[in-house]
Formats: sequence, structure tokens, C-alpha cells
Amino acid sequence: MVKLLLFHKGISWFRENQKLVTLVLGVFFLVLLFCSPSALALKPDEVLVLANKNVPSGVALAKYYMKKRHIPSNHLLKLRITDKEQCTRDAYETKIAAPLRRYLKVKALEQKIRCLLVMYGLPLKIASSQMNRNERRKYKRLKQREKELRVRLNRLKNKQNKDYEKIEAELADLKKRLKAVSKNNQRASLDSEIALVLQKNYPLSGWLPNPFFAGYHQRWLMEKRDTTLLVSRLDGPTPEIVRRIIDDSLAAERSGLKGKAYFDARWPRIQGKISFRGKSGYRFYDTSIYRAADIVKKTGRMPVIVNNKPEVFQPGQCPDTALYCGWYRLGQYVGAFTWARGSVGYHIASAECSTLKRAGSQVWCKRMLEEGIAATLGPVNEPYVQAFPVPDLFFRFLLDGYWTLAECYALSKPFCSWQMVLIGDPLYRPFNVPK
Repeated sequence: MVKLLLFHKGISWFRENQKLVTLVLGVFFLVLLFCSPSALALKPDEVLVLANKNVPSGVALAKYYMKKRHIPSNHLLKLRITDKEQCTRDAYETKIAAPLRRYLKVKALEQKIRCLLVMYGLPLKIASSQMNRNERRKYKRLKQREKELRVRLNRLKNKQNKDYEKIEAELADLKKRLKAVSKNNQRASLDSEIALVLQKNYPLSGWLPNPFFAGYHQRWLMEKRDTTLLVSRLDGPTPEIVRRIIDDSLAAERSGLKGKAYFDARWPRIQGKISFRGKSGYRFYDTSIYRAADIVKKTGRMPVIVNNKPEVFQPGQCPDTALYCGWYRLGQYVGAFTWARGSVGYHIASAECSTLKRAGSQVWCKRMLEEGIAATLGPVNEPYVQAFPVPDLFFRFLLDGYWTLAECYALSKPFCSWQMVLIGDPLYRPFNVPK
């Protein structure tokens, strides 16, 4: 309940057109007002690289990246944990979080490190905490009660019956209690969780507001930036793809990212005042995709193509793709794109980063990496649409050329301790072309 209240307070502008317009028009003023100097201009010596000792290819990739980006050699922490894509909550705490805290303390790096880079070979997601014996018993009792109520409900044909209403109300309450006891809302991406590794005793259930997000402006939340880290991941189906991401990002930085920008909305653009009531999140993100296209078009950096049909871009329709944002094709990548070197983009749909390695999977993150994209993002589980980086914010920051990829992601993403993952070189600035 507390988190729901925080969400409504912190992201109320999602639902109020006037505040939304103010944000879009004045985003840079917000950043200047609420971002401390330490929250901008990420540097190589502020990055700590995490690698898995059990995956030699991941350690080799870490050293390769550090050499290319001139990251100090003592900014590599080798951990020992499963090489599977999922780990338990206990394994995360004992084999990743605890060693990381000790390392930062011993090396006196707490004040210097602002970004963690998770390398190929480390887990992608953290499973829900296990129920203890009492919790399992309680869960079983609640499930039995739920079963009994559903049988009674099915016997009642008249929905106006007072008993029908009472049963429905109890079932709704049971649903909440079952969710809390089962701890299913404690699962998260490793990357989103590790952003809070310097914080203690924060709640694990559901999401927490991201203090870097440009849409929040509460002073108490801004103060948490000192104990919240930027996080990115260099990962993919194979070590070769990860090396290609590194090389492509550096090459695009030298020459500037070139190609075309494709934006795939779901509905025709709404003109005039927009009501953010009811299912506002969907309309908000659809409108944000249009606004992102406007931002790219205004820069004149590249041609912009917008699709406003219900169907996503079809095979062969997006040659030379440099930038992309669209939705909604769940777990079924469409080969519409030929990705330009250094390309950046993401698809808004549930669990599109649930795996990066499972053979045959068609989730968008995995397939985009296989096809040649250099930076993307997605959720490991159901995130709800409002958990995604806001498209017009993300691309506005990216096109500015000052902020790194990790900062663009942090400034446009509403939540931590949740489901999202950023894949790409955290220092990548595709539009910061040397003069």
C-alpha cells in the first residue's frame, strides 16, 4: 500500500496532462534543478565491472572492455555464483551483494563508484524468496479457502445477491494475501536490485521509485541518489555478440550513429488534450512514442519513419535502423530491421528480456542482439507498462550527446528493485561525436 501511494505521488504527472506538458517542455530545467553534479557525466573511473569466476569468457570480456574504455584495473570484481540465468534471493545476497559491499568498503570506492557493469556469465534475474514452513501452511489454507469460495460463487446465479458481493470482496482480499505470502512480487532483475546494494532494509515486495527519474522531484527521494547506483549489462546469447556490442559502440562514437529512426505506435495520434484516466498508461506511452519521433525529427540527424497502424512493422520494412521504439508483439520478434552499427532501441512488451540465451526463444531483447543491435532494454518478468523508460525522455537525453547510455536509462526509468534490464555499454554516447 505504501509503494502504491509513493507511485501515485511520484508519477502523478503520468495522469495529468498539464504536468506532462510541463515535463516534456521543461525536462532539462528539471534535470538542472534536481540533479546534483555527481549525477551527470559518468566517467570510466566511476564504473565498477562485475564478472563471474565460473565463466572465463565473461572475465575475458570484462578485461577487454576495461582496456578499451580505460577503466582502472582495480575496478574489476570477480564473483563466484551460478552461471544460470536465474539465482535465488539467498545466492544473490551472499554471493553478489555481500562481496560487493565489502569490496567497495575495503577499496574505499563507495564515493567514487557510480555505475556497476554486469558482465556476461552473471545471472539475469532473482527468483522470489522461498516461503518458510509457517508461510507454506498459511498459503495452503488461503488456497483452500479460495477454492471453497469459488465453488459457492459458481452456485450463485444472481450477481445482485448480497452473498455474491460478499464472496467477491473476500476473493479480492484473498488474492492480495496470497500474493503477499507467496512472495511472487519479490522477484526482480538482478540489475535493478543491485542498483540498491548500498541501501539497507528496503522492502522487497514490488517496485521502489528510482531517485534518478526526471519525473520525480521530491527532495527526500533526491537524497537517495547518493546510495543508488547506475547499472548496465554487457550480455547476450554468445561472448562473440558481447564483443561485437563493445566494438560497435566504440565505432559509432567515433563517427556518430547514422541510419534511420523507426517509431511504431499502436493507435493514431491523439490531438488536443489527453485524458490520463483509467488505462492511461497505454495511451501515455503511445503518445510518448510519437513525441520521441518528434524529438528525433527536430534534430535533423536522420530520417524518421512512424507507423501508426495496429500491426507492428513487418519483415523488411525497416532497413538501416539506427533508433527504434515500438510495441506490442509479445515474445515474437519480427525481423523488420537491419540494424545499423551502434543502433539503440527497445520494444515495449512483457518479459522481453526473460532470457538472453535460451535456444529458440523469440523474445525481443535476445533476437535484437542476435540481429545486430548495440543497446536495448527490457523486463525479465511482467513489469506493467509504466515501468518502461519513457520513450520521449530516453531519446531526448540520448540525442543530446552529453549523457551516457546508463544515465539516459536512469533518467527515464521510473522504478528500481523491479524487472527492467539495460543491455549495452554504460559509457556509450552515440551522438557525442569528437570535433
